[in-house]
This record gives sequence, C-alpha cells and structure tokens, in this order.
Amino acid sequence: MKKLIGDKVFYKRLLLLSVPIMVQNAITNFVGFLDNIMVGQLGTEPMSGVAIVNQLVFVFNLLVFGGLSGAGIFGAQFYGNGDNKGVRDTFRFKIILGIIIAIVALALFLSMGENLIRLYLTSGDAGDLEATFRYGKEYLLIILFEIVPFVLVQVYASTLRETGETMVPMIAGIAAVLVNLTFNYILIFGKFGAPRLGVAGAAIATVLARVVECAIVIAWTHMHKKKNPFIVGVYRTLRLPGSLAWSVIKKGSPLLANEVLWAGGVAMANQCFSLRGYNVMASTNISSTIANLFNVVFIAMGNAVAIMVGQELGASKFEKAKDTAGKVILFSVLCTVLTSLIMISLSGVFPELYNTTGEVRNMAGAMIRITAYLMPLQAFLHATYFTIRSGGRTVITFLFDSAFSWCVAIPFIYCIVHFTGLNILTVYTLYYALDVIKASIGFILLKKGIWLQNIVV
Repeated sequence: MKKLIGDKVFYKRLLLLSVPIMVQNAITNFVGFLDNIMVGQLGTEPMSGVAIVNQLVFVFNLLVFGGLSGAGIFGAQFYGNGDNKGVRDTFRFKIILGIIIAIVALALFLSMGENLIRLYLTSGDAGDLEATFRYGKEYLLIILFEIVPFVLVQVYASTLRETGETMVPMIAGIAAVLVNLTFNYILIFGKFGAPRLGVAGAAIATVLARVVECAIVIAWTHMHKKKNPFIVGVYRTLRLPGSLAWSVIKKGSPLLANEVLWAGGVAMANQCFSLRGYNVMASTNISSTIANLFNVVFIAMGNAVAIMVGQELGASKFEKAKDTAGKVILFSVLCTVLTSLIMISLSGVFPELYNTTGEVRNMAGAMIRITAYLMPLQAFLHATYFTIRSGGRTVITFLFDSAFSWCVAIPFIYCIVHFTGLNILTVYTLYYALDVIKASIGFILLKKGIWLQNIVV
C-alpha cells in the first residue's frame, strides 16, 4: 500500500496539472447545470428537447476528443522527449482532422438532425412529443454554429495541456462560462430589454460562450511563442511527415472509433431508457446533469495521468510511469468516494430545483443516488483507460471500452428493457453495475504492464 502513496512533490505536480482542469470542468458543468435549470423553468418539454439535442452533440464532442487523442498521445511523449517539431506536427494533424470532423458533423446534423431527435420520442402523449420535437429542432439549428469554435478550442487547449500548460484553458473556460451564464439569463427570460427567446436564447448563449473561449485560447497561444515554441511557423504549411501521419492514424483510429462507438452506446442506452416513459427521459436528463457536477474530480485525474505517464513514457522512464499510474489511480478513487458521499446527501435537493412533476423528481433523486454509489468504480475505469492509452495501446483500449459496451452492455440493456417488466430503477442499476466486469479486466491489464512503451523513439 505504501508504494501507492506519493510524497509532497508528487502530489504537488499532480494537483498543478489536475486542479486547473478540475476547476474548468467544474465551472463549465455548474453553468451547464444552471443552464439546465433555466431551461427547465420553461417546462418539461423544452428541457427534454434541449436534453435530446445535447445528447446528440455529446456524440460529436466525443468524436472530436477521440480524433484528437491519437495525436495527443504523441504530443505528450514528444514534449517529454524535448521534441518541439514533433509537437508542432501533431498540432497540424489535429487541425486537419478537426476540420474534417466539423464538416462531416455539420452535414450529418443538417441532413438527418430531425430524424435523430425523433428516435428519442417514442413515449408520452402526442402533444408532449410534438412540443419536445419543436424545441429540440429549434435548439439544434442554432447550436450548430458552435461546432467550428469547439473544434478549434479542443485542438489548441489539448496541445497546451500536453505541454504542461493547464491554466490558460482553465481561464478561457471560466470566461466562457461567465458569458454563457449571463446571456442565458438575458436571452432565455428576456431580461434588460432583450426578447424572451426560451431555448433559442440558451443556444445563442452557448455559441457566444464558445466563440469567446476560442478567441482567448488562440490569442494567448500565438502571443506567447516563447512559452509555446510549437506554434512558431505552424501554419506555414499543413504538410506532415508521412511516417508520423501514418503512426498517428494507426494509433488514433482505434481511439476515434472507440469514442464514436462509446458515445453511440450511451445514446443507445438512453434511447432504451426512454422507451420506459416520457418521465424516465426527463429523469435521466436531470440525473446526468447532476452527475456531471461531481465527476469533474475523476475526469481531471484521468487527464492528469495521461499527461504525467505520457511524458514519462516519452522519456523512457518506465518504472516511474508505472509508479505514477498506481498512485494517481488510487488518489482518484479515494477523492471520488468523498464526492460520492456529498452527491448522495444532496440527491433529494437537486431535483426540487426543476419545474417538473413529483414523479420525475423522485425518480431523478433515486437515479442520482445510484450513480453516486457507482462513481468510485467509474473513477477507477477512467484512470485505467487513460493509463493504458498513454502508452499507445489504442487497440486494447478500444476492446476494453467500446467492444465491451456493444458486445455486453448494449445487448443487455436492450433485452431487459424490451423483454422484461423490471422497474426502471432496477434496470438503471443493473446496466451501470456491469462495469464491475470491465473494472476487473482493467485491473489485469494494468498489472501486466503491457502499456509501458515509448512510441516516439
């Protein structure tokens, strides 16, 4: 056990990396929570319409994360190896791939957006469904304007984090959050002489916030070239060394596929939950929004372990990388136990903030408690995934994550929703408890150390 406890220097380094990410995610998710409550004041239908579109946008977000992650593995290791040209080339790869993903996403949402929204509208009375569809469509057509700035933010911010700069993305995120919160209040409810725009106002506020975040991150990066030598001459050409491009594609393709399939799996699971009733859809929206407030700790630890271990692997410090991974994973789980207890204690308070029915509030509270009980397990899984990924073992992470979801979890939830009469809370618990199997596999992979490799030498 003592081997899994670090010294003050270790935890200082860990916290310097993770706390800015944690703060940024916490503030962003808190405003998402307030945004959700503000839209929720308009009624259950507007809240559900926005939630459906956000579920679809979530798939796009993970597609971007997955696409950039392959290059990010190389970026962290290049930085650990002191290779600024390598970092610059991985940045160029991200720009090219980000543009492609943005074009594909825009084409898909514009051509099939309405059909995707209707996939979730399978229960409830006709009035509820049609109103929810209208609100969702209205929100989607505006939120599409955030796609390009979102991609640029992720390209720049992820590269900054890989080179150890976490404060600037945090500051940009905080500024975006303040913009989002301010314009949400003004535009949703029509304050200070502005028109009352409802869900359209929420979408406009989100787009404005993303543009501000994008401007701050890009401007700072280019204005501080001494701190960011990778940005010098980065746009003189977008040509890449063929060997690097192929290596990134080879390592990154499983990550891209993984994020798409995993996000698709989440969307499919939520669609299955929605078959149990209109109230279930509203309850899962509330529960997931609250969970996002509390999962910032293990999300930040996952990012930290990827950066710390990736840099150590790039310097071929394999024993140190293994030692670091174990300490971060344990610390993440212990911190998450604390946040879970807080979440459980407040599970009955949060649903009362929504303008919805008593049934939805009670169901949402129960789902929040179930999520909290299982959150330490999620912390272990998240840190394990990023540890294995940091060594470039992307095919293994694909099998560990998406293959498990689509071969085990999705068939399971589909069958128990369609072919049993189990209570929705029982269904919800059983679905998320399946991750015990996944955690056991992850533990074995960690112990074997197959992820310990330098991929940039």
